Amino acid sequence: MTGVRDIWVYLTASPLLHLTMTLAAYQFGHVIYRRMNFNPLCNPVLIAVVCLVTVFWVSGTSYDSYFAGAQFVHFLLGPATVALALPLYRHIADVRRSAMAIGVSLIAGSLTAIGSAVLIAWALGATRNTLVSLAPKSVTAPVAMGITEKLGGLPSLTAVLVIVTGILGAMLGPMVMNAIGVRDWKARGMAMGVASHGIGTARALQVNQIAGAFSGLAMGLNAVATALLLPLLWRLFAG
Repeated sequence: MTGVRDIWVYLTASPLLHLTMTLAAYQFGHVIYRRMNFNPLCNPVLIAVVCLVTVFWVSGTSYDSYFAGAQFVHFLLGPATVALALPLYRHIADVRRSAMAIGVSLIAGSLTAIGSAVLIAWALGATRNTLVSLAPKSVTAPVAMGITEKLGGLPSLTAVLVIVTGILGAMLGPMVMNAIGVRDWKARGMAMGVASHGIGTARALQVNQIAGAFSGLAMGLNAVATALLLPLLWRLFAG
């Protein structure tokens, strides 16, 4: 046992270990996802998170140690987000024709995402810090954490809630839309982007290019809308 611990301590000193573990965990999740015929309940991000958290909990590895080695993946989030402009550019004509619908659905979706989460949590007796941290849960993590910090919430809690929201949206969003009869790919993409940001957008891109384009647009616009609306609404209702 001591020998294994010594080997683990030696390996954790290498920044490549956590990067390799992250890629391996996602690849493992994607293999399961593919073998389960792309069942949304077997989301590869969820499987990867569970695998990594289990390993780090057993080994006693801190998040800071993990992030120091896996920060290259974090760096790639920037180029990956910019790359979402490509499917959007390909379908810019559809976006222009749907400008009014996009605007209305964006405001409605943003307010619903904020309001439903806060009202449910308030009814269950959540504290003020929890309410603030929960409100921007449907926005991409860097923006959501910035909003929470400005309003006096807990950015670390917001980060967890954003990830959970994205995974649940990617898993359950298509099933819910099928159940209620939403068939238009533009509407499905908007819903995924507003409700579950980047993880939902990745799922939308796997299913349909038009849905992916609208989801990427919705993700970006919802970040801007929430950053503008949430502070105003919080001051208005929370005093």
